[in-house]
Amino acid sequence: MSTTQSQRTTAHTTRTPADQAVKETLEDYTLRFAPRSYRRWTPMVVATTALGGIAYMADFSIGAGIGLAHGTSNALVAITVAAIVIFLTGLPLAYYGARYNIDLDLITRGSGFGYYGSVLTSVIFASFTFIFFALEGSIMAQGLELGLGLPLWLGYAVSTLMVIPLVVYGMKALSKLQVWTTPIWLLLMVGPLVYLVAEDPGTVDRFLAYPGTDGDGAVNTASVMLGAGVCLSLIAQIGEQIDYLRFMPPKTEANKRSWWTAVIMAGPGWVVLGALKQAIGVFLAVYVIAEVGPAAAPEPIQQFRSAFDAMMPAWLVIPLAVVLVVISQIKINVTNAYSGSLAWTNSFTRVTKHYPGRMVFVLVNLAFALALMEADMFSFLGSILGFYSNCAIAWVVTVATDIGINKYVLKLSPLQPEFRRGMLHAVNPVGVVAFAAASGLSIAMYFHLLGDALQPYSPVAAAVIAFVVTPLMAVVTKGRYYLRRTDDGISEPLLDADGNPSAAVLDCHACHQSYERPDLTACATHEAVVCSLCLSTDKVGGHVLPATV
Repeated sequence: MSTTQSQRTTAHTTRTPADQAVKETLEDYTLRFAPRSYRRWTPMVVATTALGGIAYMADFSIGAGIGLAHGTSNALVAITVAAIVIFLTGLPLAYYGARYNIDLDLITRGSGFGYYGSVLTSVIFASFTFIFFALEGSIMAQGLELGLGLPLWLGYAVSTLMVIPLVVYGMKALSKLQVWTTPIWLLLMVGPLVYLVAEDPGTVDRFLAYPGTDGDGAVNTASVMLGAGVCLSLIAQIGEQIDYLRFMPPKTEANKRSWWTAVIMAGPGWVVLGALKQAIGVFLAVYVIAEVGPAAAPEPIQQFRSAFDAMMPAWLVIPLAVVLVVISQIKINVTNAYSGSLAWTNSFTRVTKHYPGRMVFVLVNLAFALALMEADMFSFLGSILGFYSNCAIAWVVTVATDIGINKYVLKLSPLQPEFRRGMLHAVNPVGVVAFAAASGLSIAMYFHLLGDALQPYSPVAAAVIAFVVTPLMAVVTKGRYYLRRTDDGISEPLLDADGNPSAAVLDCHACHQSYERPDLTACATHEAVVCSLCLSTDKVGGHVLPATV
């Protein structure tokens, strides 16, 4: 037996906490670069899995809420404006995640925030996942109350607990779940809409003419901005898309067409389906007002109950509506629980230099979500999303601008993303200052601190400030705070001939496991290499390379 094999056997036998951390993170490469050896799915399988999470029902509620308040015309313009912003900012992030096989937190570290600076944005992303988990869980509880008579508090608990077994197993289980449930979901969602339009074309006229409760239905800028602000709370969804896109196969000359199609479709392209669902939500809400009344119009279970009631026998209506809601909730909330656990774990591990296990933060995320549900967050959904969108916009626009402007135009940010401890400064003022300025001022506007007239424009302020301050800070700092050192001490090239991360395998000196080249740096104290997780959990910094720039 070789020395390396002996070390691995000994490590496996003793089962130290560090070894357990290694074992868990190798299930789906939590906190790590996703190696080529694991990425065996085709581009289209990855894209289908990523898009499976877009089955959530929140879009119907969001669209309905905007439409009921501001009218159909304002709602449709608001949805379109938000979709354009989300698509443009999501494209560079999706490309970097798929090309370099890292999640959005790892991208954020090297795109303006620094090794510890991105902890702030990880918490924001984790908050996104439990807010939307709670929203979807509330919708499912409404369905269970209607179909099975379960009280809402019990429905909240059921919708929370049922995802735990599914989210334990990571990408392998999630890919199967999303691929097999997507056709059923599409049929149940699209069928009623097509039937209503074909059977009663007058529903379209009523939908287009609906004026809303806050005005006369005419398009006005304030209403559009208020509606767009709620829609833009979904801008952080790109982080969940990247949690799947990081498993894309290498981009080569042979697969570049399917690779790009998958990245665009499942990356920023998610918003096309999201915007369509929001518009359908407005349509169904207007339909439900006439059938049931305005109180039930924002609830997806009532929207689809009314739609199914028009096209099938009464005994089948509620069961199908409940099935649609349950499938949708499972498809998105396994993603919310999975992505949230990654974000919390990533932040905790960097700050404490201890890996507690991803399942700990699955439970933490679910506890936050359940608390929100029990507090009846559904009743003040618009306020929560309107406030949250300012933080999410500031973060995503800052990172997208760093990639698009600072890397490719100003060339002050390193073109290739860096995420490893020792290679990055602890905090980079470029992203942190831009994010703080954009989120701080836009939140002040949202809470009327800068006057009532400016309040509807807080999402615009978040985007514009982040877009302007990010390159400005890069110029002011001359890009000095991106890299702590430019050489990771390993002679093996980081990229292959096609520009993909290298598949060369090296052994980590600390945990005695084999990893592909991009996940390692040289060790500061030994003639050896150390993996990114061992660097993150190195409490004394003995393995961390010294600064050179």
